[in-house]
Amino acid sequence: MFRQTRQGTAILRRAVARNGKHLWTGTALAGLYQLCAALVPVLIGVIVDRAVGRGDWGALATWIGVLVLVYLVLALSYRFGARHLQRAIAEEGHQLRVEVAAKILHPRGLRTDQRSGDLLTVTTTDAEYTSYFLDHIPRITSSFIAASVSAVTLLVISRPLGLIVLIATPIVLATLNLTAPLIARRVAEQQNQAGKATSLATDLVTGLRPLRGIEGQDAAAERYRTVSRRSLAATVRASRTQNAYQGVSSMLSMLLAGGIAITAGWFALTGRITIGQFITVIGSAQFLIEPFGVLAVVPSWVATARASADRVAAVTQAGHLLGKGTKTFSSTAYELRLDAVSHGPLRGLDLHVRPGEFVGVVAHRPADAEALVRLLAVPETYDGEILLNGERLETVDRDEARRRLHVEPHQTDLFTGTLAANIDLRGGDRLDDALRAAAVDFHEEGLGALVTERGTNLSGGQRQRLALARALHARPPLLVLHHPTTAVDAVTEQSIADGIRELRRGPSYATVVITSSPALLAAADRVVVIGDGAVTAEGRHADLSENDETYRRAVLR
Repeated sequence: MFRQTRQGTAILRRAVARNGKHLWTGTALAGLYQLCAALVPVLIGVIVDRAVGRGDWGALATWIGVLVLVYLVLALSYRFGARHLQRAIAEEGHQLRVEVAAKILHPRGLRTDQRSGDLLTVTTTDAEYTSYFLDHIPRITSSFIAASVSAVTLLVISRPLGLIVLIATPIVLATLNLTAPLIARRVAEQQNQAGKATSLATDLVTGLRPLRGIEGQDAAAERYRTVSRRSLAATVRASRTQNAYQGVSSMLSMLLAGGIAITAGWFALTGRITIGQFITVIGSAQFLIEPFGVLAVVPSWVATARASADRVAAVTQAGHLLGKGTKTFSSTAYELRLDAVSHGPLRGLDLHVRPGEFVGVVAHRPADAEALVRLLAVPETYDGEILLNGERLETVDRDEARRRLHVEPHQTDLFTGTLAANIDLRGGDRLDDALRAAAVDFHEEGLGALVTERGTNLSGGQRQRLALARALHARPPLLVLHHPTTAVDAVTEQSIADGIRELRRGPSYATVVITSSPALLAAADRVVVIGDGAVTAEGRHADLSENDETYRRAVLR
């Protein structure tokens, strides 16, 4: 926890350092604004004593002119100061979001136990709260300037009044600052629980149709209700703590300002200060309520920013799942070999995919198929060897590996936009070939048809075909597909099998399809059967269907 707090502090310091130009310019202008605001009651008191009280019209015009000038400086400093500060806050928030997103999307993977919903919260809410630290600095600085100017003014008018401000303010701030650790803990817990609720909601919305199919929506709703209640409880605790803090700080600020005003009234009645000075003191006391309030809530602000910065640091400072590979290739034909690989339920798996080969894989246990897909996508920890053109996969440059070996999982994501934008992510040609192979001809509006978030306006089969077209259009030398046709009808499935076979023909392509589809397996050059984590049979689909009863029961419908 201490290390995480230090990393969060480093994030805040870096935010200050890299936005120094706009931050310090805005802070200086904010300080000038507060200086002018603090001088307003002083000038009003001077006008009363030196012009109104004496009936001096010339002095009245002169001091009113000075007051107008102060108001002009006040307005301009606020306008341009706010512009600089808002730019600093916006740029820092943007940079943090980009950094967190880049870390999450890094080809070498992110070593974290946070789920997607938690990471989404860090990328949005926590990045925003961290950037707000740049707003706290000018507020704190200008509040100190305002309190100092008012304290000096009160000292000039009456030493006891000035001493009240100079002594009472640090005592109040020190007392309130004791609650900062509690606020930080409550805010951090609130953000953690909110991330869990967001993550679960994302999972449930994604799997809503299957849940309805098995009538599991009520159980899922109850599960979300439990997590949401925990998030609500954490939010209520954090809000209760912050509101109590703000209430106490506001009360102390009002008491301090009220004490100054009452003392000034007594001094005026006893003739120790003039009427103009009394007006200045009352105006300064009223004016001090705002800077006192700001200084009083400083611990709450900093605690919130620190908690968010800690969560941002937990992502940006996290390690990678994979080492930094350096190997690259110049060949156009690629082969994939797994030698005695053990990972999860896989136990000594041997698999060889040669250049130009179309290999079907049948896994009797779904866990074996999922482990194989996960291992090829992110080869984190395993025993044995995974070789890409004779080089261990983890030693290959990750960008190179992603270009050469593409793994398309069974559960894939679509993006808001059009059908075309979901397929042709990088721009290219020969899009028609991928569309034809994946049988993407289902929408009457064509490729310009809109896709809603996560493709919820499409059926399961349409989403699968769209994701398959995207994978085929990328044309990687090695392509691994996991159950690409489970939601399509038999006629479309046969068309897709023929399309993949035709599009991926030639020595420059090798294809692995993990499936139980007879159409896809019949199109394969060779079928590998995995049982209990290892290869149990191998051959052509027709031969295995005729001679292997276990295989026949697994794939024939």
